[in-house]
Amino acid sequence: MRIIAHKTLVQFYLEHSEAKTAIEHWYKKCLKAEWNQFSDIKDTFHATDAIGNRRYVFNIHGNDYRLVAMVLFKLKRVYIRSIGTHQAYEKIEDISNI
Repeated sequence: MRIIAHKTLVQFYLEHSEAKTAIEHWYKKCLKAEWNQFSDIKDTFHATDAIGNRRYVFNIHGNDYRLVAMVLFKLKRVYIRSIGTHQAYEKIEDISNI
């Protein structure tokens, strides 16, 4: 899969250094992945939820952080839509449209 954009992840973990290892682990696993459907994502990351509108929520660093990505299976692309603390995620009103 191609991840758009790694820079977003780096900017986040520069501010939250404790998340760096977990975020980079997520990134490397996504690069190697060949997802064709949601069940493929679940095989790679068990703690992932589909939230509609082609968006998926990944738990990062023991659920301390949440990463929302739009996955386009046919194009083999993952677009980072949001990354933040679990608390910040809970405050997002319309998560399926970010």
